[in-house]
Amino acid sequence: MDWEVGTVIETSTQTPTARSLTLDVPSWPGNIAGQHIDLRLTAEDGYTAVRSYSLASSGPDSRLELAVDKLPTGEVSPYLVDVALPGDQLELRGPLGGWFVWRPEEPGSVQPVAVQLIAGGSGIVPLMAMIRSHAVSASLAPFRLLYSVRTPDDVFYAEELARLEKESDLLAVTYVYTRRTPPGWPVPAGRITDSALESAAFPATDAPAVFVCGPTGFVENLATRLVALGHDPADVKTERFGGA
Repeated sequence: MDWEVGTVIETSTQTPTARSLTLDVPSWPGNIAGQHIDLRLTAEDGYTAVRSYSLASSGPDSRLELAVDKLPTGEVSPYLVDVALPGDQLELRGPLGGWFVWRPEEPGSVQPVAVQLIAGGSGIVPLMAMIRSHAVSASLAPFRLLYSVRTPDDVFYAEELARLEKESDLLAVTYVYTRRTPPGWPVPAGRITDSALESAAFPATDAPAVFVCGPTGFVENLATRLVALGHDPADVKTERFGGA
């Protein structure tokens, strides 16, 4: 797959350590919700660094969006979060991936499959593409998002998620805060418990399509527990990220 050139046209702060970037790529063929790209930076001495980033956007538009959380010791993420400006050009290739994707139900579907999304931190990005795709489609599939973050300040797309949930009876969002909760939050800070999974997620008897994305340990733990709760392993799709 050839490398293409995209131009940064907009940036937006997501959290104190993360922001989203919108790129215009004239040759972009479009992508399915859940896919990702490879992005390449080249230093003045010719050294290159390549990283994979999930897309928060989908569809046929020539514009695509990614959201990046800065790793203090990283080679690429600090540039994307702190340095890149509108007008800058970035090399990328994609779209990549055909397993961790969601497509709207075909028109006329009588019983759409329920969709359970589970995100850890910046793992929300490809799931956000699915939520957005669902919002603009005619799909009647019920969606639930279980989103684990350290604190309220670490939520990506907080305002948009609140708006989309308010506008649709088919979307329900549940937050789990691991370090600090909002004032008056009814549940103490901590990891996702089995009771949270049972109360906030679709039960295995509904046979939902499940997408789990986040750090490797988070994803492996949740996938194992979902199977233990009766979900078919074939219905639990995972995408994980870690150090390069």
